[in-house]
Amino acid sequence: MGDVAKDLTSGTIGGAAQLIVGHPFDTVKVKLQSQPAPLPGQPPKYAGAIDAVKQTIAAEGPRGLYKGMGAPLATVAAFNAVLFTVRGQMEALLRSQPGAPLTVSQQVICGAGAGVAVSFLACPTELIKCRLQAQSALADSGSAGVAVKYGGPMDVARHVLRSEGGVRGLFKGLVPTLAREVPGNAAMFGVYEAVKQYMAGGTDTSKLGRGSLIIAGGLAGAACWLSVYPTDIVKSVIQVDDYKNPKYTGSINAFRRILASEGVKGVYKGFSPAIARSVPANAACFLAYEVARSSLG
Repeated sequence: MGDVAKDLTSGTIGGAAQLIVGHPFDTVKVKLQSQPAPLPGQPPKYAGAIDAVKQTIAAEGPRGLYKGMGAPLATVAAFNAVLFTVRGQMEALLRSQPGAPLTVSQQVICGAGAGVAVSFLACPTELIKCRLQAQSALADSGSAGVAVKYGGPMDVARHVLRSEGGVRGLFKGLVPTLAREVPGNAAMFGVYEAVKQYMAGGTDTSKLGRGSLIIAGGLAGAACWLSVYPTDIVKSVIQVDDYKNPKYTGSINAFRRILASEGVKGVYKGFSPAIARSVPANAACFLAYEVARSSLG
Protein backbone atom coordinates (compact mmCIF):
# COMPACT_ATOMS: atom_id res chain seq x y z
CA MET A 1 0.00 0.00 0.00
CA GLY A 2 1.40 3.40 -1.01
CA ASP A 3 1.82 6.37 1.32
CA VAL A 4 -1.23 8.17 -0.09
CA ALA A 5 -3.46 5.14 0.50
CA LYS A 6 -2.05 4.73 4.01
CA ASP A 7 -2.77 8.37 4.84
CA LEU A 8 -6.25 8.12 3.33
CA THR A 9 -7.08 5.06 5.41
CA SER A 10 -5.50 6.29 8.63
CA GLY A 11 -7.02 9.75 8.28
CA THR A 12 -10.47 8.23 7.86
CA ILE A 13 -10.07 6.14 11.03
CA GLY A 14 -8.76 9.15 12.95
CA GLY A 15 -11.63 11.33 11.79
CA ALA A 16 -14.24 8.77 12.82
CA ALA A 17 -12.73 8.59 16.31
CA GLN A 18 -12.69 12.38 16.55
CA LEU A 19 -16.33 12.70 15.49
CA ILE A 20 -17.69 10.07 17.88
CA VAL A 21 -15.89 11.60 20.86
CA GLY A 22 -16.39 15.25 20.01
CA HIS A 23 -19.80 15.75 18.41
CA PRO A 24 -21.85 16.28 21.61
CA PHE A 25 -19.44 19.04 22.66
CA ASP A 26 -19.73 20.58 19.20
CA THR A 27 -23.52 20.61 19.39
CA VAL A 28 -23.40 22.57 22.66
CA LYS A 29 -20.83 24.96 21.19
CA VAL A 30 -22.98 25.81 18.18
CA LYS A 31 -26.11 26.23 20.30
CA LEU A 32 -24.29 28.74 22.50
CA GLN A 33 -22.77 30.53 19.51
CA SER A 34 -26.03 30.79 17.59
CA GLN A 35 -28.48 31.78 20.32
CA PRO A 36 -29.90 35.27 19.76
CA ALA A 37 -28.72 38.16 21.91
CA PRO A 38 -31.26 38.53 24.77
CA LEU A 39 -33.48 41.57 25.03
CA PRO A 40 -32.51 44.15 27.69
CA GLY A 41 -33.25 42.73 31.11
CA GLN A 42 -33.89 39.22 29.75
CA PRO A 43 -31.61 36.22 30.37
CA PRO A 44 -30.10 34.36 27.40
CA LYS A 45 -31.72 31.12 26.25
CA TYR A 46 -28.79 29.13 27.63
CA ALA A 47 -27.02 30.21 30.82
CA GLY A 48 -23.94 28.23 29.84
CA ALA A 49 -22.66 24.92 28.52
CA ILE A 50 -24.17 22.76 31.27
CA ASP A 51 -27.53 24.50 30.91
CA ALA A 52 -27.43 23.92 27.14
CA VAL A 53 -26.81 20.20 27.72
CA LYS A 54 -29.69 19.99 30.22
CA GLN A 55 -32.13 21.83 27.96
CA THR A 56 -31.14 19.77 24.92
CA ILE A 57 -31.59 16.45 26.72
CA ALA A 58 -34.87 17.61 28.28
CA ALA A 59 -36.29 18.68 24.92
CA GLU A 60 -34.80 16.10 22.55
CA GLY A 61 -33.28 13.35 24.66
CA PRO A 62 -29.61 12.26 24.49
CA ARG A 63 -29.94 11.90 20.70
CA GLY A 64 -30.25 15.69 20.54
CA LEU A 65 -26.56 15.99 21.39
CA TYR A 66 -25.79 14.06 18.20
CA LYS A 67 -28.10 16.12 15.98
CA GLY A 68 -26.43 17.10 12.73
CA MET A 69 -23.88 14.28 12.90
CA GLY A 70 -25.15 12.79 9.65
CA ALA A 71 -23.45 15.40 7.48
CA PRO A 72 -19.98 15.19 9.07
CA LEU A 73 -20.29 11.41 9.41
CA ALA A 74 -21.03 11.15 5.70
CA THR A 75 -18.01 13.28 4.82
CA VAL A 76 -15.58 12.49 7.65
CA ALA A 77 -13.76 10.04 5.40
CA ALA A 78 -13.16 12.64 2.69
CA PHE A 79 -12.37 15.45 5.15
CA ASN A 80 -9.74 13.65 7.22
CA ALA A 81 -8.41 11.72 4.27
CA VAL A 82 -7.70 15.02 2.50
CA LEU A 83 -6.30 16.64 5.67
CA PHE A 84 -3.77 13.92 6.44
CA THR A 85 -3.00 13.08 2.81
CA VAL A 86 -2.23 16.69 1.84
CA ARG A 87 -0.19 17.06 4.99
CA GLY A 88 1.67 13.84 4.12
CA GLN A 89 2.39 14.98 0.57
CA MET A 90 3.65 18.34 1.80
CA GLU A 91 5.87 16.54 4.29
CA ALA A 92 7.35 14.57 1.39
CA LEU A 93 8.01 17.78 -0.54
CA LEU A 94 9.73 19.45 2.40
CA ARG A 95 11.93 16.51 3.45
CA SER A 96 15.59 16.77 2.53
CA GLN A 97 15.62 13.00 2.01
CA PRO A 98 13.06 10.18 2.38
CA GLY A 99 12.27 9.45 6.02
CA ALA A 100 14.02 12.54 7.35
CA PRO A 101 12.18 14.18 10.29
CA LEU A 102 10.69 17.64 9.79
CA THR A 103 11.14 20.67 11.98
CA VAL A 104 8.24 22.22 13.87
CA SER A 105 8.15 25.16 11.45
CA GLN A 106 7.93 22.77 8.50
CA GLN A 107 4.99 21.02 10.16
CA VAL A 108 3.32 24.42 10.54
CA ILE A 109 3.62 24.90 6.77
CA CYS A 110 2.22 21.42 6.14
CA GLY A 111 -0.73 22.12 8.43
CA ALA A 112 -1.50 25.42 6.71
CA GLY A 113 -1.47 23.78 3.28
CA ALA A 114 -3.75 20.99 4.48
CA GLY A 115 -6.05 23.65 5.94
CA VAL A 116 -6.54 25.26 2.53
CA ALA A 117 -7.52 21.93 0.99
CA VAL A 118 -10.00 20.86 3.67
CA SER A 119 -11.75 24.25 3.77
CA PHE A 120 -13.59 23.40 0.55
CA LEU A 121 -14.98 20.25 2.15
CA ALA A 122 -15.55 21.75 5.59
CA CYS A 123 -17.61 24.72 4.44
CA PRO A 124 -20.69 22.96 2.99
CA THR A 125 -20.51 20.20 5.60
CA GLU A 126 -20.46 22.64 8.49
CA LEU A 127 -23.17 24.80 6.98
CA ILE A 128 -25.49 21.79 7.07
CA LYS A 129 -24.35 20.80 10.56
CA CYS A 130 -24.72 24.31 11.97
CA ARG A 131 -28.21 24.74 10.48
CA LEU A 132 -29.38 21.53 12.16
CA GLN A 133 -27.70 22.24 15.48
CA ALA A 134 -28.88 25.85 15.67
CA GLN A 135 -32.53 25.18 14.75
CA SER A 136 -33.87 25.36 18.28
CA ALA A 137 -31.93 28.53 19.08
CA LEU A 138 -33.03 30.24 15.86
CA ALA A 139 -36.66 29.45 16.64
CA ASP A 140 -36.52 32.06 19.39
CA SER A 141 -34.75 34.74 17.35
CA GLY A 142 -37.83 36.13 15.61
CA SER A 143 -36.10 36.14 12.22
CA ALA A 144 -37.90 35.44 8.99
CA GLY A 145 -36.06 32.16 8.66
CA VAL A 146 -37.63 30.48 11.67
CA ALA A 147 -40.30 28.85 9.50
CA VAL A 148 -37.61 26.62 8.00
CA LYS A 149 -37.53 23.29 9.79
CA TYR A 150 -35.04 20.78 8.46
CA GLY A 151 -35.71 17.06 8.57
CA GLY A 152 -32.06 16.10 8.24
CA PRO A 153 -28.81 16.80 6.36
CA MET A 154 -30.23 16.10 2.90
CA ASP A 155 -33.21 18.33 3.63
CA VAL A 156 -30.87 21.21 4.48
CA ALA A 157 -28.88 20.63 1.29
CA ARG A 158 -32.04 20.55 -0.85
CA HIS A 159 -33.35 23.74 0.73
CA VAL A 160 -30.08 25.60 0.19
CA LEU A 161 -29.71 24.41 -3.41
CA ARG A 162 -33.32 25.32 -4.21
CA SER A 163 -33.72 28.58 -2.30
CA GLU A 164 -30.29 30.04 -1.49
CA GLY A 165 -28.43 30.40 -4.76
CA GLY A 166 -27.70 26.82 -5.76
CA VAL A 167 -24.26 25.32 -5.18
CA ARG A 168 -22.90 28.74 -4.21
CA GLY A 169 -25.25 28.72 -1.23
CA LEU A 170 -23.54 25.64 0.19
CA PHE A 171 -20.27 27.61 0.29
CA LYS A 172 -21.68 30.45 2.36
CA GLY A 173 -19.03 31.21 4.97
CA LEU A 174 -16.07 29.99 2.88
CA VAL A 175 -13.92 33.02 3.76
CA PRO A 176 -14.18 32.57 7.54
CA THR A 177 -13.80 28.82 7.04
CA LEU A 178 -10.46 29.42 5.31
CA ALA A 179 -9.53 31.93 8.00
CA ARG A 180 -10.17 29.23 10.59
CA GLU A 181 -8.76 26.14 8.88
CA VAL A 182 -5.45 27.56 7.62
CA PRO A 183 -4.06 29.05 10.86
CA GLY A 184 -5.91 26.49 12.97
CA ASN A 185 -4.33 23.49 11.27
CA ALA A 186 -0.96 25.24 11.16
CA ALA A 187 -1.13 25.65 14.94
CA MET A 188 -2.45 22.14 15.50
CA PHE A 189 0.19 20.26 13.53
CA GLY A 190 2.94 22.57 14.74
CA VAL A 191 2.07 22.08 18.41
CA TYR A 192 1.56 18.35 17.90
CA GLU A 193 5.07 18.00 16.51
CA ALA A 194 6.60 20.34 19.11
CA VAL A 195 5.09 18.40 22.02
CA LYS A 196 6.13 15.06 20.55
CA GLN A 197 9.71 16.24 20.04
CA TYR A 198 9.80 17.67 23.56
CA MET A 199 8.65 14.38 25.10
CA ALA A 200 10.97 12.35 22.86
CA GLY A 201 13.95 14.57 23.63
CA GLY A 202 14.72 15.03 19.95
CA THR A 203 13.34 14.81 16.44
CA ASP A 204 12.92 11.01 16.48
CA THR A 205 9.40 10.55 17.85
CA SER A 206 8.84 7.01 16.55
CA LYS A 207 9.29 5.40 19.97
CA LEU A 208 6.68 7.47 21.80
CA GLY A 209 3.96 5.51 23.59
CA ARG A 210 0.22 5.95 23.21
CA GLY A 211 0.00 8.06 26.34
CA SER A 212 2.41 10.60 24.86
CA LEU A 213 0.46 10.67 21.60
CA ILE A 214 -2.77 11.31 23.53
CA ILE A 215 -1.18 14.23 25.39
CA ALA A 216 0.31 15.71 22.20
CA GLY A 217 -2.97 15.33 20.31
CA GLY A 218 -5.02 16.90 23.09
CA LEU A 219 -2.70 19.89 23.40
CA ALA A 220 -2.66 20.27 19.62
CA GLY A 221 -6.44 20.46 19.53
CA ALA A 222 -6.51 23.05 22.30
CA ALA A 223 -3.91 25.13 20.44
CA CYS A 224 -6.05 25.06 17.31
CA TRP A 225 -9.12 26.49 19.04
CA LEU A 226 -7.18 28.99 21.11
CA SER A 227 -5.76 30.45 17.89
CA VAL A 228 -8.95 30.73 15.83
CA TYR A 229 -12.03 30.64 18.06
CA PRO A 230 -13.43 34.12 17.23
CA THR A 231 -13.19 33.19 13.55
CA ASP A 232 -15.29 30.12 14.22
CA ILE A 233 -17.93 32.31 15.87
CA VAL A 234 -18.10 34.46 12.74
CA LYS A 235 -18.32 31.38 10.51
CA SER A 236 -21.21 29.96 12.54
CA VAL A 237 -23.32 33.14 12.57
CA ILE A 238 -22.72 33.71 8.84
CA GLN A 239 -23.78 30.16 7.98
CA VAL A 240 -27.01 30.25 10.01
CA ASP A 241 -27.90 33.80 8.96
CA ASP A 242 -31.18 34.15 7.08
CA TYR A 243 -30.74 34.20 3.31
CA LYS A 244 -33.61 36.55 2.44
CA ASN A 245 -33.17 38.95 5.35
CA PRO A 246 -29.51 38.69 6.34
CA LYS A 247 -28.40 40.24 9.58
CA TYR A 248 -24.78 40.49 8.45
CA THR A 249 -23.27 41.77 5.20
CA GLY A 250 -20.06 39.79 5.58
CA SER A 251 -17.46 38.40 7.95
CA ILE A 252 -16.01 41.75 9.05
CA ASN A 253 -19.47 43.18 9.55
CA ALA A 254 -20.47 40.14 11.64
CA PHE A 255 -17.36 40.46 13.81
CA ARG A 256 -17.90 44.18 14.39
CA ARG A 257 -21.59 43.80 15.20
CA ILE A 258 -20.98 40.98 17.65
CA LEU A 259 -18.33 43.06 19.40
CA ALA A 260 -20.60 46.12 19.44
CA SER A 261 -23.60 44.30 20.90
CA GLU A 262 -21.97 41.74 23.16
CA GLY A 263 -18.37 42.84 23.66
CA VAL A 264 -15.36 40.52 23.61
CA LYS A 265 -17.43 37.92 25.45
CA GLY A 266 -19.60 37.65 22.34
CA VAL A 267 -16.79 36.27 20.16
CA TYR A 268 -16.02 33.63 22.77
CA LYS A 269 -19.55 32.23 23.22
CA GLY A 270 -19.33 28.47 23.49
CA PHE A 271 -15.57 28.55 24.16
CA SER A 272 -15.77 26.21 27.16
CA PRO A 273 -17.42 23.30 25.32
CA ALA A 274 -15.13 23.90 22.32
CA ILE A 275 -12.01 23.52 24.44
CA ALA A 276 -13.59 20.67 26.39
CA ARG A 277 -14.26 18.96 23.05
CA SER A 278 -10.93 19.72 21.40
CA VAL A 279 -8.76 17.93 23.92
CA PRO A 280 -10.40 14.46 23.95
CA ALA A 281 -11.56 14.62 20.33
CA ASN A 282 -8.16 15.49 18.89
CA ALA A 283 -6.41 13.13 21.27
CA ALA A 284 -8.64 10.36 19.90
CA CYS A 285 -8.05 11.49 16.31
CA PHE A 286 -4.26 11.61 16.46
CA LEU A 287 -3.99 8.39 18.46
CA ALA A 288 -6.25 6.53 16.03
CA TYR A 289 -4.35 7.98 13.07
CA GLU A 290 -0.92 7.09 14.45
CA VAL A 291 -1.95 3.55 15.47
CA ALA A 292 -3.56 2.91 12.08
CA ARG A 293 -0.62 4.42 10.17
CA SER A 294 1.86 2.34 12.14
CA SER A 295 -0.09 -0.87 11.61
CA LEU A 296 -0.12 -0.23 7.86
CA GLY A 297 3.68 -0.02 7.83
